[in-house]
Amino acid sequence: MNLNQVTVPSRNVERSIAFYQSLGLRLIVKALPHYARFELPEGEATFSLHLVEELPKGDGVYVYFESDRLDDWVGDLRKQGIVFDELPEDRRWLWREARLQDPDGNRLILYHAGENRKNPPWRISNS
Repeated sequence: MNLNQVTVPSRNVERSIAFYQSLGLRLIVKALPHYARFELPEGEATFSLHLVEELPKGDGVYVYFESDRLDDWVGDLRKQGIVFDELPEDRRWLWREARLQDPDGNRLILYHAGENRKNPPWRISNS
């Protein structure tokens, strides 16, 4: 099994395209006003936006994008005017995270976890 894509809701797909391109995603499908799909700079999974009349209420989905150069990436994005809710910080679960929201309020976490992403000290043994 492989994760193909994650799709988030948007009230304005065209506005959100520009935002996600500024994060470094590459637009591969542009079916305005209803849909857009991106490739990520690494890996095979894709990310998409779909038009909704109303955004979900409550916490919703959190989308994580990992980078080995988190602090530099966040610095570059801030220079472009991207506003962060939380700047990079080391977390107790051994990840370094920065948090922000896209134009529709979807929560994004830019992070670096390295080996701890899949193999934290508390990982359950499969043996």
